[in-house]
Amino acid sequence: MTTSADPRDILKNAPMSALQIAVVVITVALNALDGFDVMSISFASPGIATEWGINRAALGIVLSMELIGMAFGSILLGGVADKIGRRPTMLGCLIVMATGMFMVTTSNGVLGSVLAPVLALFGQNVDVRLADLSGWRVVTGLGIGGMLAAINAVASEFSNEKSRHLNVSLMSIGYPIGAVLGGLVAAQLLKSGDWRPVFYFGASVTAVLIPVVFLAVPESVHWLTRKQPVGALQAVNRAMGRMGHSSVPALPTIPPDARAKSASDIFGPALLVTTALVTAAYFFHITTFYYLIKWVPKLVVDMGFAPSSAAGVLVWVNVGGATGGALFALLTQRFNLKTLTMGVLLLSTVTIIVFGYTPADLQRLSFICALAGFCINAGIVGLYAIIAQAFPTHVRASGTGFAIGVGRGGSVLAPIIAGFLFTAGFSLPSVSFAMAAGSTLAACTLLLLRLESDKPATEAAAQAAR
Repeated sequence: MTTSADPRDILKNAPMSALQIAVVVITVALNALDGFDVMSISFASPGIATEWGINRAALGIVLSMELIGMAFGSILLGGVADKIGRRPTMLGCLIVMATGMFMVTTSNGVLGSVLAPVLALFGQNVDVRLADLSGWRVVTGLGIGGMLAAINAVASEFSNEKSRHLNVSLMSIGYPIGAVLGGLVAAQLLKSGDWRPVFYFGASVTAVLIPVVFLAVPESVHWLTRKQPVGALQAVNRAMGRMGHSSVPALPTIPPDARAKSASDIFGPALLVTTALVTAAYFFHITTFYYLIKWVPKLVVDMGFAPSSAAGVLVWVNVGGATGGALFALLTQRFNLKTLTMGVLLLSTVTIIVFGYTPADLQRLSFICALAGFCINAGIVGLYAIIAQAFPTHVRASGTGFAIGVGRGGSVLAPIIAGFLFTAGFSLPSVSFAMAAGSTLAACTLLLLRLESDKPATEAAAQAAR
C-alpha cells in the first residue's frame, strides 16, 4: 500500500511505532555513554592525582581535556551529520569513543610527547604519561561531541509532534542515568586502588552499542526527505516499513538550492540571532554544571573522605539529575518549555551557592548535591529541547553541534577557573558563588529568545509552511 503524503507529515501525525520508541531508547543509551565517559575522569581523578602527584591547577586542566575534544567534535561533526546522515555519524563516533576510552589506560607517551609542551604553555610541567592520558581524553571528547549533535537530531526526527519535547528531554536524561550506573560500578572498581578499570568498563560498554546502532537505527526520514541523496526514496520506504507506516510513491519536491543548503545557514539572517542566543545560554549554564560535576570528587576527598565515598556523592548528583530531567520531561507536556527552563536555571544558582556552604558531612553533601543535580540537569534537558526546536531539519545537527560545541567552552573553562581560584586561596563558598552565576546568566539570555511556541498561532503556521 502506498500514499502520496509527505513521509515527514506521516511521522508527525501518527502514533509512535515500536521502532520509533526503540530508537529514542537507544539515544538515551548513547547519551548515557556520554554521561559515563565524561564522568569517568572525575571518578578516576583522585587516584590519578595521587599516583602522579599533581596539584589542583594541573588537575583542572587535565579534567578539561575531553571537554576540549567535545567542543571541536560538536562543531565539526554536527555539520557532518547534516551532510552525510545521522546514522553513519553515530557509528563513527562510537568507534572513536571506544578507542579513546581504552587508550587512556595505556599512557605510553605516544600523544604525551606532543601534548606535554602544550600543557607547559599553561605553566604546567606534567609527566608525559599524564599528557598522554589528556590526549586520549581529547580523542574521546571528539566522539562524544559528534554523538551529542547527532542524537539530539535523531530523538527529534524520530518523534511525532505530540511527543517531540518529551522524547528529546528523555534523551537528555541519559547523561545522568549513565553517570549514576557508571558511578555505582566505578565505586566498586576504585576499591581495588587502581583507576584504570573504570576506563576498561567504559570502553567495553561503548563497543557493545556499535552493533546495536548498526542493526536497529535506520537513517532519519526527515534527513533523507530533505537531502534526497541517491536511493533516498528506497531508503525512506524501508524505514517507513520498519516503523509500520505506508510507503510513498515519490518524495516531495525539494528545490536543488534548498537541498544544497549548508551548515552556514545557522549564521544567515534568519537564524543568526537564534544561534547566538541558544549558544550563549548553553555556554553560561554548562559552566555552572561542570564546576559541580568536575570538582565534587576532589573536594569531597579534600574534606577527608575516601575516593570511593567521593564517587558516591557524585552518584547522588546524577541521581538528582536523572530525577529532575524525568520530571522536567513530563512537565513539558503541560507547561511552556522556555518558562520551565528559565525557572530551573534560577534554582540551579541557588543550589550551587548552598553547596559552597555545606559542611563536611557525607549525608548533607549527598543531599545538597542531589538537589543541585536535580535543578542543573533539568536546565540541561530544557536547553536541549529548546535547541532541537530552534533549528530546522537541514541544520538541526549543525545548529545543535555549534551551540553545544561553543557552549562546551564553558565546560572547558569551569574546572580551569575553579582550579586557579582555589589555588589563589579563594574559599569554597566564594568559588561556588562565582561559578553559580552562569545559570542566572543563561536564564537572562533565554528572555531574549523567541521560539515558535512564543509566537501567535498564525505566525507560527506561516513560518512552518515555508
